[in-house]
Amino acid sequence: MIALLMAALLAGAPDSLRLVVSGRDSAIPVRAEGQTSFVAAEAVATALGGRVQRLPNHRYLLSLGGVVLEVADRVPFALADGRLYPLVVAVRERDGRLEVPIQLLTDIAPRAGAQLSWDPARRQLSPRVATRVTARPTAKPDAAVPAPVAPPTPAVRAPAGPAPAAPAPSRAARRRVIVVDAGHGGRDPGMRGWSTDRTPVREKDVTLGVALRLEQELTRRGYEVVMTRRTDTLVALDDRGRIANRSKGDLFISVHVNAANPRWRQPQAARGFETYFLAEAKTEDERRVAQMENEVVRFETEADAPKDDPLGFIINDMAQNEHLRESNDLAESVQQALRRVHPGPSRGVKQAGFRVLVKAYMPAVLVELGFGTNAADAAYMSSGSGQRELAAAIADAASEYLARYEQRIGGGGGK
Repeated sequence: MIALLMAALLAGAPDSLRLVVSGRDSAIPVRAEGQTSFVAAEAVATALGGRVQRLPNHRYLLSLGGVVLEVADRVPFALADGRLYPLVVAVRERDGRLEVPIQLLTDIAPRAGAQLSWDPARRQLSPRVATRVTARPTAKPDAAVPAPVAPPTPAVRAPAGPAPAAPAPSRAARRRVIVVDAGHGGRDPGMRGWSTDRTPVREKDVTLGVALRLEQELTRRGYEVVMTRRTDTLVALDDRGRIANRSKGDLFISVHVNAANPRWRQPQAARGFETYFLAEAKTEDERRVAQMENEVVRFETEADAPKDDPLGFIINDMAQNEHLRESNDLAESVQQALRRVHPGPSRGVKQAGFRVLVKAYMPAVLVELGFGTNAADAAYMSSGSGQRELAAAIADAASEYLARYEQRIGGGGGK
């Protein structure tokens, strides 16, 4: 069906697309590529009073006719209001600009609710003018009078009316759910280091110790806590996010231990803490840390290991991107709280493509507690007192973030 539609659209495709807005004509150049015709998204959006916004990882928000479509370079789908629409060909970046197939404008956008009208005979796209329905007083003059009359009003304004009051207590009563993820585990020890007294330190032990103490801190503060693991076992990276989603988590906090790059001038001297959220890595070191933490897949069985699916990754990333700003805010809170207790320096908020964060559709961060390759950091993170301080600080950060979030959404307890 889509192929037939595109064949009809492309038959005798012109070298320009006609846009008519407020009686004014614009000609948008069309670039033909094989059996497909592309137009510059920015030019179309500008002519129609919309806009194109660039997002991380080669994604874009395209606002047209009152609808926002999310697309990604080389992905043959558009996302609008949580629904995926298949494209005959993928959108693409070309010379730093977003190009979209004509089908996105003439078929997908109107189906998604855009107020656009397409005239295939004229190859003309224009905003659809909403038809206003005006009440005619000649139909039944007396029938129109009762509509604004007051009888319904007392029921709405009555202070004892149960219907209006019901949603607020229900939302406020819901306990926030925080998902705590202890990195690595089982046959995956994570990084290995040495404490100041030459005691061996394994990442999986430190993360579990801090995670269990974090559970206690959060529970004491009234939150519901879901653990991805509470014993020395391996949980697949993708399963950790799925656990968070099934639990309807409000926050996802993954706890890890960093390791220095052996190519650094003095790798054993590197120390400090940093917090990541999911976005495209900006530096080589951010990519290195993500690659190090993502290597857990080599310990997963063939049944557990996710199949490589670039399209699925990008679609998941689209869903996660909804929480990008909130994840950044949560990461800032964690850094500020850890700065109050951690003996090492703050290395700041960073971003990278951590696989464990991709599937968690909620504000999500990955905390690198310190460097296990630094003896002082390793001693602090593996000690009982250090783990209690770290857990309390992260719990403080979660509480502070959620308090700000509640204020932003008007104090409701629901999502």
